[in-house]
Amino acid sequence: MSEEDESQEIDIAASMRDDLADIFDDLARYRMPFGKYKMRPIYDLPYEYLHWFFERGNGFPPSRIGELMDFVYHAKADGSEAIFSPLKRQTGSPDPLRSPSRDK
Repeated sequence: MSEEDESQEIDIAASMRDDLADIFDDLARYRMPFGKYKMRPIYDLPYEYLHWFFERGNGFPPSRIGELMDFVYHAKADGSEAIFSPLKRQTGSPDPLRSPSRDK
């Protein structure tokens, strides 16, 4: 591999890392602006709700919200929902992978 190829791979990796950081920054801030789950964090939307958008004719809204919904849908469809755990801890959302604690 040439030096130029290595440099290009590093640039691509840095760009992907920056894009992913932007997605997670937006996921920490954005809330669902409409519907049954209005004001709920995008990363916390149920898979079934996101699947309904994905399967219907029009898909996700043509906006940043739609891009985030698409990202979350595919992460959940791939079984990678745990990637949202740091966001849930940061924003105080319950983590569905942990059972709720009980007061004694």
